[in-house]
Amino acid sequence: MFLNEHLSKKLFGEAGITIPEGILLTPESVSVPENMSPPWYLKAQVLTGGRGKAGGILRADTPEDFHRNAEKIFSMQIKGNSVPFIRVEEATDIAKECYLSFVLSRERKDLLFTVSSAGGIEVENSTQAAKPLIQRIHLLSGLKSHHLRAAFFELGVGKEHFAGFCDLVKKLYGIVTELGLLMAEINPLVITPQGQWVALDGKVELDDNMVELYPDRLEEYYTPEHHSREETVAREAGLSYVELKGWVGILVNGAGLAMATMDLLNFNGLTAANFMDLGGAADRERIKRALDLLFGNKDVKAVFINLFGGIVSCKEVGAALLAVLEGEPAPKPIVIRMAGFESEEGRALMDEAAVENVFIAGEMNEALETLHSLKPVDAPTVEYVLDEEEIPSLMPPFTRTGLDNVVGVDKDTQVLVQGITGKVAQRHVALMQEYGTKIVAGVTPFKGGQEVMGIPVYNSVHEAKKHHRIDASIIFVPAGFAADAVAEAAAEDIPWVICITEGIAQASMLSALKDISGTRTRIIGPNTPGIIVPEQCKIGIMPAKVFTAGNVAIFSRSGTLTYEAADRLSQAGIGQSVCVGIGGDSFIGTSFTDLFELVRNDDNTHAVLILGEVGGSAEEELARYVKMTGFEKPVVSFIAARTAPPGKRLGHAGAILDEKTGGIEGKLQAMRDAGFVISPDLAQLPELVKGVLDNSAKRSAV
Repeated sequence: MFLNEHLSKKLFGEAGITIPEGILLTPESVSVPENMSPPWYLKAQVLTGGRGKAGGILRADTPEDFHRNAEKIFSMQIKGNSVPFIRVEEATDIAKECYLSFVLSRERKDLLFTVSSAGGIEVENSTQAAKPLIQRIHLLSGLKSHHLRAAFFELGVGKEHFAGFCDLVKKLYGIVTELGLLMAEINPLVITPQGQWVALDGKVELDDNMVELYPDRLEEYYTPEHHSREETVAREAGLSYVELKGWVGILVNGAGLAMATMDLLNFNGLTAANFMDLGGAADRERIKRALDLLFGNKDVKAVFINLFGGIVSCKEVGAALLAVLEGEPAPKPIVIRMAGFESEEGRALMDEAAVENVFIAGEMNEALETLHSLKPVDAPTVEYVLDEEEIPSLMPPFTRTGLDNVVGVDKDTQVLVQGITGKVAQRHVALMQEYGTKIVAGVTPFKGGQEVMGIPVYNSVHEAKKHHRIDASIIFVPAGFAADAVAEAAAEDIPWVICITEGIAQASMLSALKDISGTRTRIIGPNTPGIIVPEQCKIGIMPAKVFTAGNVAIFSRSGTLTYEAADRLSQAGIGQSVCVGIGGDSFIGTSFTDLFELVRNDDNTHAVLILGEVGGSAEEELARYVKMTGFEKPVVSFIAARTAPPGKRLGHAGAILDEKTGGIEGKLQAMRDAGFVISPDLAQLPELVKGVLDNSAKRSAV
């Protein structure tokens, strides 16, 4: 969650950092501040950069100038954003401008401390000679004196300013670590002629997970005026929502599947009106809020609900949907496609209710045909071109090594459940047991000595390990404690730790991952559906019946995409050797590259399917690995959110499309260069995977 300048400075001021005195104006409250002397600076408050270049910062020397400039700023659009507030400040005397920031870097997996002797817009235009100094601050050891010295001397100011600089940096670092900030930027940071350090401008990004964990402290920083009514309502309901330009409103469980659904509609001339991820909860209230949003949006002419049950039950969603409609005809046409966990039961419920204006589709093609029949004559259409991908002329054949089950998860794997006394955990423990997974113990602090579903409960992982051989642990611990639970399992050298929990603060998870980097434990997740070796062992929340045993490994950043792809392959007679959801968060344990290294010598795996998303660089890093190491198996890939608008966060923390990194074209080109077979959509996956398997088998036989 980004804060405007006014709120960023409020946060800085509470930390003891010197900021200029300022007041906030709305269009209805424009008046010259009586306690401030001219000249005044009027500064547009928007959640985007570039306001200075756009004319959003104006000086006023007279009351007439003040009112004229305020009217001008309030009438502006800055990169498509209206201006709800203006911050007014007196002029600040400046002897020197600098730049200072802390950023939690997804790419470098560290906190970056950056300073520059140039400030303001000049820092963006700095030459190589004025390149900013970037230092890595390790989360475990923290900010050190040498970091402060190096940063200070980079600024080129007199030694009399050193103490004040150190004081400011320590205060800023303190709120970054205390509140888990993803970014805290002061640009410009200025020195006054009196030698005072002042944060003349500020920009802060809060971690949404921290806001959810500590609402009493951080919720006040959410500003509805910077967002649409729909975005605010969706946020209150716990929904991920992004407004788009089309006419089909979508409601999907899982960010990955929602991205793929958005692409599917857009590429089929059924332009999506929004992105909406239902998430892991499907209660009546959440579905009601979601449908109220879609029904109340004048641009939405029909609603497409696309569900693939995993942690969400299609039957429960169906029951909640019927409760919301209360037997009345849907205000707008609703097309529903259900697959996965309890989908047959969910469809049966909907069929029996036979609610008017609600259409049940058994397959995706049927859903698309129904939506086409509902398309209004005047429906807005945005042209999206899906380029045909060429099949690489040379794909590596599968070569046998004489090794199998190198993953080390099979029917004999013994599993511990951390957080076993929770309702969700018990639900999935039952499903894992039904699949044949050997759950031998559970852990919940202070509940040791109990039994849950016939499974002994211990107070700690250490205690459980005294009594059982533990090959893997699955974590259903609440977000505020999950990172520590991961570290606890790794401290006991458990080979596999699967963290289902979502909503973990990014800095906390990164710190835990760094803390356990020297152990032999493989972390899957967080925010993962888990790992499954079909017909042997399931450690996670996946709907088991969509997976079948075979020779294709599936590695994915999305749970629901994993289910969708496995289901399509299984229906085509293509089984899987192992399926792993690596997790959708910015900081995860085991990467695509780690898993490729694990299966490259596995005779059970003849090909690999990668399911990726916009944002981050996981796919590019994998492509470089495959190209550099000569990976011996063919690779098929699919990337979701090709039609995503740049700069929008789509669901979970990892899925944000930035114009500079994580873009779709960069990912696709890296995969082409590495010889991946790229599937344009989910429908073509079975044919392409079968093709590479057949081709690999022929070449291996030669």
